[in-house]
Amino acid sequence: MKLDKNKATPLRMIIMVLLAFGFNCITYYGTRLITSGFHHYNMSIKLDYIIPLVPWTVIIYLGCYIYWIANYALGAIQAEEEAAAFLCADLCAKIVCFILFVAFPTTIVRPEIADTGLMNKAMLFLYSIDTPDNLFPSIHCLTSWFCVIAVRKQKAVPGWYKVLSVIIALAICISTLTTKQHVIVDTFAGIALAELAYLFVKKSGILGPYKRLVAAIESFIISICKWRKQ
Repeated sequence: MKLDKNKATPLRMIIMVLLAFGFNCITYYGTRLITSGFHHYNMSIKLDYIIPLVPWTVIIYLGCYIYWIANYALGAIQAEEEAAAFLCADLCAKIVCFILFVAFPTTIVRPEIADTGLMNKAMLFLYSIDTPDNLFPSIHCLTSWFCVIAVRKQKAVPGWYKVLSVIIALAICISTLTTKQHVIVDTFAGIALAELAYLFVKKSGILGPYKRLVAAIESFIISICKWRKQ
């Protein structure tokens, strides 16, 4: 796989990735501090109650982080213009998530799980570390679909891997339902938001200010490093 010669500088790549990752953490964890006393809505529909709990799919749900790291890395090292669009879209989507998590907090009723068997224990572990809130839209599905967006236009990425990325993303979305971490509307909203955020960045002109912000941060860091060397 050949890397694009027009890719961003390493420092600029790191800044863009850290902006996206940092706001992701603020959105996912910070909003809980705001909404802890709020009423949370359950958006389950009849089909959600029909979908069974499938404990072994917790492997897919938790294993997604390897997939995320791989595809976000590929998204960051492509041509600078496309890398900036991808990571700017991710940031914009997380801003929307922040607003929705605060304005419309959601929750889900989790099933009772017996403390027997490896997969059941894994499910109980998942439930112990992840509270049933910040569900709409699903960041799991949002991030997984951004992994598809990250590679689908790259000529250097083999076609088989692009297809595999779609399959993995869909498997992760399904796992959010079969682990009872999300309801159907959350999964579709996550995918839709990823596509809409990317389209917004491509069509709105916001990419210009975003790139200037990244360049300003890069210049500031470089100036600080030069000052410390003096």
